[in-house]
Amino acid sequence: MSASTTPSSRPAVTEREAREVAEAAREQHWRKPSFAKELFLGRFRLDLIHPHPLPDDEAAQRGEEFLAKLRDFVETKVDGALIEREARIPDDVIDGLKELGAFGMKIDTKYGGLGLGQVYYNKALTLAGSASPAIGVLLSAHQSIGVPQPLKLFGTQEQRERFLPRCARTDISAFLLTEPDVGSDPARLATTAIPDGDDYVLDGVKLWTTNGVVADLLVVMARVPKSEGHRGGITAFVVETNAPGVTVENRNAFMGLRGIENGVTRFHQVRVPAANRVGEEGQGLKIALTTLNTGRLSLPASCVAAGKWCLKIAREWSAAREQWGKPVAHHEAVGSKISFIAATTFALEAVTDLASQMADEDRNDIRIEGALAKLYASEMAWTMADELVQIRGGRGFETAESLRARGERGVPAEQLLRDLRINRIFEGSTEIMHLLIAREAVDAHLSVAGDLIDPEKSLGDKARAGANAGVFYAKWLPKLVAGPGRLPASYGEFKHEVDLSGHLRYVERTARKLARSTFYAMSRWQGRMESKQGFLGRIVDIGAELFAMSASCVRAELLRGQGDHGREAYQLADIFCRQARIRIEELFTRLWTNTDDLDRKVVKGVLSGTYEWLEQGIVDPSGDGPWIADATPGPSQRENVHRPIR
Repeated sequence: MSASTTPSSRPAVTEREAREVAEAAREQHWRKPSFAKELFLGRFRLDLIHPHPLPDDEAAQRGEEFLAKLRDFVETKVDGALIEREARIPDDVIDGLKELGAFGMKIDTKYGGLGLGQVYYNKALTLAGSASPAIGVLLSAHQSIGVPQPLKLFGTQEQRERFLPRCARTDISAFLLTEPDVGSDPARLATTAIPDGDDYVLDGVKLWTTNGVVADLLVVMARVPKSEGHRGGITAFVVETNAPGVTVENRNAFMGLRGIENGVTRFHQVRVPAANRVGEEGQGLKIALTTLNTGRLSLPASCVAAGKWCLKIAREWSAAREQWGKPVAHHEAVGSKISFIAATTFALEAVTDLASQMADEDRNDIRIEGALAKLYASEMAWTMADELVQIRGGRGFETAESLRARGERGVPAEQLLRDLRINRIFEGSTEIMHLLIAREAVDAHLSVAGDLIDPEKSLGDKARAGANAGVFYAKWLPKLVAGPGRLPASYGEFKHEVDLSGHLRYVERTARKLARSTFYAMSRWQGRMESKQGFLGRIVDIGAELFAMSASCVRAELLRGQGDHGREAYQLADIFCRQARIRIEELFTRLWTNTDDLDRKVVKGVLSGTYEWLEQGIVDPSGDGPWIADATPGPSQRENVHRPIR
């Protein structure tokens, strides 16, 4: 074995090099308008989302027909308790989903799929995920980030004709990027793809391969060395799981989502035809990020399902359970939690449907909107589930199986909490989403003034950047002083029995305040801005709240216009916006009043052992073993637990 394959010689990457890899992978230009981008720049472009876009009649009819079939299937064929108990989706359920066409929801009809848009795909995931979150993950990992979506966006016609019919009806796919020592920093990717004639030879180990245990087809990210005739770089490949040298070495188990087929996959001298390469060499990360722009929208769909179920259980339980002479719902401490769940569920559905329809229309660039939807939904759904457990009290902590065993309704509230926890981690952790969104939010500033804060730029470059920045800010800053949010009559079409116009004026004013705060921070910290992750996270969270407020108001007006619970929708939008405004004001306070600097000092002390005495008086049940498993390339020494479903 050569030295280049030892764990100690993984790609040595500096912080700057890692940033450059990430920067090269992101979309560099804004060819279409973006509501969220404008929001972060202090411009409230309500016209980009209102009137609320809708699917055309044909798409809606096709979607509703499939939802009816799917509902019948999950109600009669899916036993969520069984999946949780046995930690596996039964093969007959997966076969039934295949026959129903659920694995081809987003695949074009000409390849055997159902051709659903993002709106109805997400509604289907919401429905399926409510029956069993593991089924929602199975379907979304296959279609949102698995083989179908990258091929739709970047594949050749020949690749689509070869693989998409299989994905639509028979084959399950998975997406393989993460490695034992590589998470959100793909610059350190160690899996290699060495060109050899008309093939590439893959070697490496991939971790947390959702669907990987049962998948027939894989999208694998691997590093191609630069050589004559090969530009090299991280590259995407479609790999057959039954190819020689592919071994699923472990089926991983988790605190939640127990039914998912997530594993560790090893590649040893796996020959992949060059015809299976997706896009060009070096495009792998761009393919991954572009796929996730819409792929992330599947996660908010599962969060909407969680919110709807939390609301149902909170309503039914809080009306039945009495304390001190009245139902617990009428006690303010519980009632405020129910109000939060109802308002937030309305908002999450508004955000998800709006972002999904924007994705279907392809009229706007939704890279920020999709990321905000994922970030906001995962955080708020977790809070709703936690509140439901609190409302249920001891019964919320008790398992559904135990509740049933002693004669009560088996309400899996604790399972929901466990199942939702991963949403704040995968497809971009909350911390990574903050940084990703912040980078896009300040893109306009970096475009005109980036060279000013780059220590490696020459004085000439800085002078030119300074001149460009002067022109940009001379036009931009005056527009942040006043706007429609100061005019009492603005957004009057949102004023009915319940008045939402004031909330939209607040969004407009606050967007300008947010932009001013960002500009001030950049002026103050300049090149150190990127290290102020606490500040950037709060900026993004304010933007997420403003986006959710906007989506909620627009959805309420849509429902009012359709005569579909419009009055009630206005009430929910109003209470959500009032709750959001309180959170926003707190976040603004924390922009400048926080413990960020002190936190950094404490962290240095913790890592240096200064506070090690504080750890005394316990025993550590962790056991022995390395923190990160050895991922040295080579032949597998373990049994192949790959389990294709046929």
